[in-house]
Amino acid sequence: MKQVTVADLIAALGGVSVGASQTALQRIAPLEEAGADAIAFLSNPKYASQLATTQAACVIVAPAMQEAAAARRGDGQLASCIVTPDPYLYFARLTQWWVQHMRPARPAATVHPTASVAPDAQLGAGVDVGPFAVIESGARIGAGARIGAHTVVEHHAVVGEGTRLAPRVVLGYDCVVGARSLIHSGVVIGADGFGFAPTKGDNGMKWVKIEQLGAVRIGDDVEIGANTCVDRGALGDTVIDDGAIIDNLVQIAHNVKIGKGTAVAGAVAIAGSAEIGANCIIAGAARINGHIKITDGVQIGPTANISNSIDKPGAYAGMWPFEEAASWQKNAAALRGLYELRQRVRALEKKTT
Repeated sequence: MKQVTVADLIAALGGVSVGASQTALQRIAPLEEAGADAIAFLSNPKYASQLATTQAACVIVAPAMQEAAAARRGDGQLASCIVTPDPYLYFARLTQWWVQHMRPARPAATVHPTASVAPDAQLGAGVDVGPFAVIESGARIGAGARIGAHTVVEHHAVVGEGTRLAPRVVLGYDCVVGARSLIHSGVVIGADGFGFAPTKGDNGMKWVKIEQLGAVRIGDDVEIGANTCVDRGALGDTVIDDGAIIDNLVQIAHNVKIGKGTAVAGAVAIAGSAEIGANCIIAGAARINGHIKITDGVQIGPTANISNSIDKPGAYAGMWPFEEAASWQKNAAALRGLYELRQRVRALEKKTT
């Protein structure tokens, strides 16, 4: 098994080494599970007590935890640790470095014999196409992209350089994914939006389909989690801007726009034509109504139901109605005591009658 020293990591990623810099490491592990061959990290102070019991060979810590991390051997010798202002960010970069340098090398890029690639599809240098993948007429795949097994890239769709479509992704016709993006398994990009015109039929309500004539445009450095759906626009395009991250099982309806660097957690549903600004955070299972606008820098709490536009940055929470998070928390606390208050009022009413 490959191994790396603390000194190697310092050279590659920075940080300050305390203790033995030649400590050998073979894996990354959680504090409570790490053994003598592992490196771990501590970013949340509430887990500081685990420093005393962890068996990790090296721990990534903030300056405030340096003394405790270095003293954990208990024999007067300094235990190995890496000190950095932001241990969680250091850990994130460490995982990227680890994948590049410690994992077995990927096989050379190839087009699998069972893949179906249209004669006029354009494949850049070093494109890897997995078993039973389908790349239709006019599609363009950028250099170094990876198309997973059973994935379908429909006609005239575009995949940017270095982007990976995992197995069983569908990228619809005319849709675009930018460079260095990662689309996980089960994602469907470019299905029809839910557009129908109601009319009365002979036997009740009838729905007349509105053909969805737009596409989906996804920027660079975007990640979309498993089984998420991004619908194509009715007329204009659905847009996800650079650096956005989307979790699993998210529904993004037609003509939605999501700004740069915005994060959307699992099970969120965003209705048609909603516009979400840059650097927002939408927590799990939140609901965003259609045809509303959310400005930059907004944080939406879990399960919140956002029914109106938000033009002021800040944190918002609540199922119905939503409001600024601090106000909602006060009202929720009062609501918990509402029954007791009612009983006290009734008792006072009896005394005065």
